[in-house]
Amino acid sequence: MEKAGETIPEIVLNTGHKMPLVGLGCAGQPLPPSEQLVSIFIDAMEIGYRHFDTAALYGTEEALGKAVAKALEIGLIKSRDELFITSKLWSTDADHDLVLPALKQTLGKLGLEYLDLYLIHWPLRLKQGTSVSNFTKDAILPFDMHGTWKAMEECSKLGLTKSIGLSNFTCEKISKLQESATILPAVNQVEMNVGWQQRKLVPFAKEKGIHISAWSPLGGYGTSWGSNAVMENPIIKNIADSRNKTVPQVALRWVYQQGASVIVKSFSKERMKQNLQIFDWELTKEEMDQILQIPQRRAPGTEALVDPTGPYKSLEEFWDGDI
Repeated sequence: MEKAGETIPEIVLNTGHKMPLVGLGCAGQPLPPSEQLVSIFIDAMEIGYRHFDTAALYGTEEALGKAVAKALEIGLIKSRDELFITSKLWSTDADHDLVLPALKQTLGKLGLEYLDLYLIHWPLRLKQGTSVSNFTKDAILPFDMHGTWKAMEECSKLGLTKSIGLSNFTCEKISKLQESATILPAVNQVEMNVGWQQRKLVPFAKEKGIHISAWSPLGGYGTSWGSNAVMENPIIKNIADSRNKTVPQVALRWVYQQGASVIVKSFSKERMKQNLQIFDWELTKEEMDQILQIPQRRAPGTEALVDPTGPYKSLEEFWDGDI
């Protein structure tokens, strides 16, 4: 049987390494038990997923590592090199001296010798020990972007990660980073969907040779922070009905046609399969033009990161006006 994974297109990053254009997001609210997670990740590999997106914050690195070991043991994959594993530096470790120890801890949990991609999760630093679910404004510290990136570059030079990149960075922050960077970010993973199309960032990143990867391609539907802007959008529903596709398939295909990769988050085996069925058809120019008419709004949730006395004094400052 031909595996679906053989049909997932890849992008060649600016580092020369290939990345599958659909990845399985390994975050969840609430998370299934670890043993169930391992089984879910094995299911995903059987369906054809080869790109897995985790983070120190998610609490799924160990389960993913166990799934990789199991897949090797049962011959589902022949070598670790068949997989593309992304993880992310959490904000409590976003400081020059903390990056390498954080990456080593991540590798230890995954049981791997290297990552394919390591991202700075947010352009933000938090006090060590800060709980993400309940932190106070005084936990937000000044973020030394240049020092943190220098440490990311050192991790790359040590061979602990094949590529390095960013998450949730704006055009302006990337431009500022470039002033001192000796290695250009390979990827910027950001919120991107038909309800927030990143119309400024996508052409900017393309010009710089930085690949855009989309988290929340379905708008975080069903989560505490998400919205129905994608899944209940009448334009997307009409296109899906007329094309005999699901709403998620149309939304994911739109992201793919922007030249971005998609990080899909579903632990349902059937939906994991459906989310890969986006490559043998395409949206027409007329349909793409209809999607351009959808009102744009960034998802809420970053209000907690701004404070008149903190490093970011307003949402406009945090997002550099791109809201």
